[in-house]
Amino acid sequence: MKHLIFLVTVFSVFVSHSSYAQITGNKPINLNNADEISYLTPKDYVIGGITVSGAQYLDQEVLITISKLVVGQYIEVPSETTANVVKNLMSQNLFEDVQLYATSIKDETIFLEIRVVERPRLTRIDINGLNKSQTEEVRKRLNTGTGKIVNENLIQTTKATIQKFLREKSFLYPDITITAEKDTSQTNNEILVVNVERNKKIKVRKVTFTGNEEFSKRQLNKYLKGVKPRKFYRVFGPGKFKEDKYLEAKENLIAKMQDKGFRDAEIIRDSVWRFDDNEVAIDIDLYEGPKYYIGNIEWSGNSKYRDSILNIILGIKKGDVFSEEKLTTKLQGPTRNGDDIAALYQNDGYLTYSVQPIIKKIYQDTIDLEIQMYEGKQYTINNVILKGNDVTNDRVVLRSIYTKPGQKYSREAIVRSVREISTLGMFDEQKVTPMPINLDHENGTTDVEFTVAEKPSDQVELSGGYGAGQIIGTLGLTFNNFSTSNFFNKEAWKPLPRGDGQKLSIRGQTSGKRYQSYSFSFSEPWLGGKKPIYFGLSAYTSNSSTNGFDYYTGQQVVADSELSRIWMTGVTGTLGKRLQWPDNYFQVNSSLSFQRYKLQNYGNYFLFSNGTAYNINFTQEISRNSIDAPIYPTSGSHIKFSVQLTPPYSLWNNLDYDTAPQEEKYKWTEYHKWKFDSQWYTKVAGKLVLKTQAQFGYIGNYTSRTPTSTFERFKLGGDGMQGFDFLQGSEIIAMRGYANGYVIPQTTGSNQQIYAVQSGSPIYAKYQIELRHPVMLNEQATVFVLAFAEAGNTWEKFGDVNPFKVRRAAGVGARIFLPIFGMLGIDYGHAFDPIPGIPSSTWKQNFTFSILQNMGGF
Repeated sequence: MKHLIFLVTVFSVFVSHSSYAQITGNKPINLNNADEISYLTPKDYVIGGITVSGAQYLDQEVLITISKLVVGQYIEVPSETTANVVKNLMSQNLFEDVQLYATSIKDETIFLEIRVVERPRLTRIDINGLNKSQTEEVRKRLNTGTGKIVNENLIQTTKATIQKFLREKSFLYPDITITAEKDTSQTNNEILVVNVERNKKIKVRKVTFTGNEEFSKRQLNKYLKGVKPRKFYRVFGPGKFKEDKYLEAKENLIAKMQDKGFRDAEIIRDSVWRFDDNEVAIDIDLYEGPKYYIGNIEWSGNSKYRDSILNIILGIKKGDVFSEEKLTTKLQGPTRNGDDIAALYQNDGYLTYSVQPIIKKIYQDTIDLEIQMYEGKQYTINNVILKGNDVTNDRVVLRSIYTKPGQKYSREAIVRSVREISTLGMFDEQKVTPMPINLDHENGTTDVEFTVAEKPSDQVELSGGYGAGQIIGTLGLTFNNFSTSNFFNKEAWKPLPRGDGQKLSIRGQTSGKRYQSYSFSFSEPWLGGKKPIYFGLSAYTSNSSTNGFDYYTGQQVVADSELSRIWMTGVTGTLGKRLQWPDNYFQVNSSLSFQRYKLQNYGNYFLFSNGTAYNINFTQEISRNSIDAPIYPTSGSHIKFSVQLTPPYSLWNNLDYDTAPQEEKYKWTEYHKWKFDSQWYTKVAGKLVLKTQAQFGYIGNYTSRTPTSTFERFKLGGDGMQGFDFLQGSEIIAMRGYANGYVIPQTTGSNQQIYAVQSGSPIYAKYQIELRHPVMLNEQATVFVLAFAEAGNTWEKFGDVNPFKVRRAAGVGARIFLPIFGMLGIDYGHAFDPIPGIPSSTWKQNFTFSILQNMGGF
């Protein structure tokens, strides 16, 4: 036994001496290499120093910190601590290799060196197989710059980002390969080369439902909105499969099922699997659950209104199908007609009203409800605050809104106030934000703050056109926020005084000496500043001359040496008032107008060649405008009815109209004119808006002694713009697809067709439907596209009127509203019904351009 103990002792001393000799040699020792050190005889040392070699981009002090080695620290060599140095650094995924060396040992002190080999850095990523815009979008998403570590994580992230981008574009199964190539221009840098094969876009072949008993496959496909499987009747094919749309569709499917009373409905399992190279099939396994019905409804917390009143407004009774969506909408609103419980309270000052429906009991297929209410206090408005109106005066906005200090808070009045601010035209309709602030719960008062954003409202019209054989230029300026009160204030001219909400318009049109036209208009919506009394004043003067050549007929109607001239002058004054009955959307306007028409050598252009005609008329108009926005309405209506009357001169002038010269017969224009126009706007789905419109017009005479007036007639067809026209008294009605004024009565004889085009018709009707969808809605521009169908016709007398026998047209178009230029439009229309006796090249007009107006609008 003694001999055995002796041999072990000698062996231990030998091994210890051998290890020490290895470590204290001149050559650095790799502390992680079992071939260079012995793990049988570890020894404790104090770390005397730590160095890092091989680090090109990384901070050495940071690497030492990550290694968890500290100068002055006692460390056992070799041990788990020395092994963890490599583990800690390699876990950062920054290095190809890490080694720990002992460079020297002095007595009990050891000096360590950490040797690292960094991973290559990224120079750039080259992407092949995508177009330019797709490549740019992918690069933005990758956000990968020069200098990143090239590792497996970078490669997988790049691949996943490109896959996600392509899946959004319906490329569900792309082939993506990524290789790293050494960058010869830089040390230890690499270039990632990504080769993308997008393959085909994926469509939906079929959707299979299982577990459905109460709902048919057709219903479920309808509820799965946004996912359209292939069907033979879909002319343009099924839509592309997109994952985000599919997720929304599943949520909509369950919401619709729950809305039908199946509140436990859920998707148990669904899968999207590849059907072939460019199609997927979808399997959805449903759990419908039982259909639930409303049981007893109890109210608690209500003191203002009795249960019976609340039940009537709720509109949900025992035995109805349980619909959580309908219940929530009727309790919290807002509903389209404002007939919800929240409106009942919030329109009566209960600003802090809240409600919570509680399921009290479920038995079999019936649900008993308890509706817990908190009515709170009635709040009155203390102050109305306006923010963001840098140009427009406070009073211009505050006088138009329906929330006044001292009144009870009303949600309805807030909504109406937002509409009125939007219709002023000086602010971005999308950024009018009302907010109750400074609630005083003790006294029951609140301030209402309206935040607005000014937008440029002044407009300039600069255009050129061709008509009646000459080029015509137009320059128009419209100032929609003019201020007469600051007219003599020099500091307010920037470049004109602004801020009072008045409108000033100046327009000139000329082709040189042959044609000049100038117009002026001014309007004040609040005459005197205290009541909504509208005042308008407008005037125009124009003259045109020709060399006797009729560009409509191609004939010389007077001698070359004689000029044919017409001078037109007119002035109109208007007073209007907003009504409170039947409701405060009504407006009544009264206008008095004077026009003079002076003709010289007018030949076949008109009923007489030389002389002067006068038109003195009074117009009474009543309208109702409840549209929610002036530029892109989405709801409401605009209805207008007007009657225009001239004095019945034939009752007292003792003129024999059968024998009197034409210039005497038409000297004093005599007629009565009736017009009706209605527009309706309805949201169809999402932002898609349907506009419907019906227009009618009639001009007649008082007695059979006088013929129907040749002034103030209706010209149907074209763009509806008041451009160059021989008789400015004619009213131009837009109808796309047809040329200007060419929708003439079918009873017109061939020898009267050109005259009918020139002077217009006494009766017209027009109908329109238009689908609109916005492309952009902001203060810089409003852009929307549209598809339309129009029908209309004109007649010479009531006996010929048939409102269903019309000329038809359809087409597409676009509108862009720029604050400085107003509404610009382009349409392509196709006319279906020809004009007998006139070549199609004459009466057709496929492309229609418009400026400073909304086609077919008021």
